[in-house]
Amino acid sequence: MQRQVKTPPFSQEARIEAGFLLRQLQEGEALGLPHSRPMPNIGTHCHELRIRDADKNWRIIYRIDDDAILIVEVFNKTTRSTPKNVIEICKKRLGKYDTDQQE
Repeated sequence: MQRQVKTPPFSQEARIEAGFLLRQLQEGEALGLPHSRPMPNIGTHCHELRIRDADKNWRIIYRIDDDAILIVEVFNKTTRSTPKNVIEICKKRLGKYDTDQQE
């Protein structure tokens, strides 16, 4: 099954901020609050990148591997806690990725 990759509907300012923060991660910088926080309930080396947009709070769930920054999920956060279905989707995707890497 081919999946289509869609760009989140970020404003231009939010897109620039997300790109800047992702570039910092690629260059090996460690980000902390308010930009990023660990997400150990998803997995080891998993984090949540926080992007404030005009009227939305975007989250980018990512994992730092030795050779890549994996973008696992992007969503608009509307509650204080990360929705359980988002956590489960992330765990499933990372599990499949790790299995595929071992083949």
